[in-house]
Amino acid sequence: MRIVISEFISLDGVVQAPGGPEEDTDGGFAHGGWSHPFFDPEVIGGAFDEALKTAEALLFGRRTWETMAAAWPERAGDPFADRMNALPKYVVSRTLGDDRLTWDNTTRIPGDEAVSRIRTLREAEGGDLLVMGSPTLVRALLREGLVDELRLMVMPVLLGGGKTIFPDDGVLRTLELVSTVTASTGTQVCTYRPVPQG
Repeated sequence: MRIVISEFISLDGVVQAPGGPEEDTDGGFAHGGWSHPFFDPEVIGGAFDEALKTAEALLFGRRTWETMAAAWPERAGDPFADRMNALPKYVVSRTLGDDRLTWDNTTRIPGDEAVSRIRTLREAEGGDLLVMGSPTLVRALLREGLVDELRLMVMPVLLGGGKTIFPDDGVLRTLELVSTVTASTGTQVCTYRPVPQG
C-alpha cells in the first residue's frame, strides 16, 4: 500500500485546527477554522474526492480520529461521508481503549507498535493508505521514510505558529513536485513524492 498524506497547510507550515475554533487549541492556538476562506469546492473538494477514491484504508492519530469519529458517522447519506464510514480505519493510540472505537471498521494500533505495524501495512498489497491531519503521526512517518506521497493544500495565510507535519531532526529530505493546481481562492494543491536518497 502507498502511504499518502493529505493536509491543509498554511504558508508557514501550520496544519493545526483547520476545521474549527475548538478543534485543537493546544499551545493557545487561536486560529481554528483558518482554512474555510480558502476552500474551493471544485479544486480542493475534488482533490479530497480523488484521494478518497484511491484509498483502501484510512490512518489517523488519536486526536484526529476522535474529531473525525464525532463528525462523519452522523453524515450518512452523503457519498463522501458514506465512503469515509465504509473504509477500514486504523488509529494509532497509547490511550484509546478498544471499547471507545465507536466509528465502524476501526482497528487500534498501539502507539509503541506504530512504526512496525504501519511498515507491515505498507508492504501489503492494496491501494492507498490515506492520512489526514494527524501531525504527530505524519512527523513520525516522514522521519521513518514511510511516506510515498504528500498532497498539500497550501493556503495563502500565515498563522504565526502551531503544529506542523515536518520533522525538525536536521535531516535533508528531497521531494519531487509531481503536480500543482491553483484554486480560485489562491490555494495551491501540490503533490510531492520523496526522491530516493543515495
